[in-house]
Amino acid sequence: MPREYQFPFELRHLVYFREVARQLHFRKAAETLAVAQPALSRAIAQLETALAADLLHRTRRGVELTPAGRLLLERLEPILRSVATIPADLQALAGGEVGHVRVAFTGLAMATVLPPIIREFHRLHPRIRLELTESPTSAQLAALQSGDIACGFFHPDAPTPGVRTRVLLREFNGVLLPSTHPLAQPTPIHRAAPRRTSPSTSPLKLARRAPGAIRLRDLADTPFVLFPRTHNPGFYDRILAAFSSAGIAPRIAEEVWPRANGIGLVRAGLGVTFMTPSEAQHLPPEVTFLPLKGPAPESRLVFGWRQSVAPDPALAAFLAVAGAAAPDLGPAAPTPP
Repeated sequence: MPREYQFPFELRHLVYFREVARQLHFRKAAETLAVAQPALSRAIAQLETALAADLLHRTRRGVELTPAGRLLLERLEPILRSVATIPADLQALAGGEVGHVRVAFTGLAMATVLPPIIREFHRLHPRIRLELTESPTSAQLAALQSGDIACGFFHPDAPTPGVRTRVLLREFNGVLLPSTHPLAQPTPIHRAAPRRTSPSTSPLKLARRAPGAIRLRDLADTPFVLFPRTHNPGFYDRILAAFSSAGIAPRIAEEVWPRANGIGLVRAGLGVTFMTPSEAQHLPPEVTFLPLKGPAPESRLVFGWRQSVAPDPALAAFLAVAGAAAPDLGPAAPTPP
């Protein structure tokens, strides 16, 4: 045993001393502890010898704490209270009531499925702490295999040895454009003849409609903001395949990460980027989301965890909540028309 863990006294010596210090009477303390008074006296004497300090001053009417005894009592209280809670804490841990779970996520996860999962998990398990970290897919897979994280929300390329996954989201992407982009402008409606309107009706509203779905080849001359391929090779390659199917080559202006930075560059007017309909629910006025007709890359979001014979109860509790949010998506959807 390491030297720093070798103590010349036992836990019972500390418990005996605390009771005597509380009662300030050996006989009453012995009755409370259900031990013989001579045995209690010997235990206190052994503790004083081990600590090389007088802890109690004996008097005819009882005992008094010495300065060393008062200091020891102050130090003992939090230690013994902590020891006393160990059984209950272990039972709570085994039951998934307390614990700590390290969770990594991508921007798509935080923009779609993850917030309601977190909210429901905290409602059901308020004593389990989540440590959340944004991380690209490639880093999450490495962290799962090394045990640095317990669970991740990422975009898979292929099955990863030792990692189990469950699909949460599968959607074809549209595009996010600056609101000043020509394709984001309302489309004129051509009419055969003018039409009378009431004084309260705006002719502009009758003559223009909101932009609809576009094709990827409509963006042949538009620069794109993407992400480094090493972060998510599978999705990156699906993007290139969609461009190839559309018969155009992508103009890549920037490759940035995390996801919020790419959206920020679109807001600044530096290009357009891909986005799922689920992710495009709440957008700032500087950008416009448009669905794509024809070839479009598909986003596949899963949550994954490391296979284990005896999973951590806190992780199991989190996986149960995340699993309840996973739809039955079935086989991959066909390419949109």
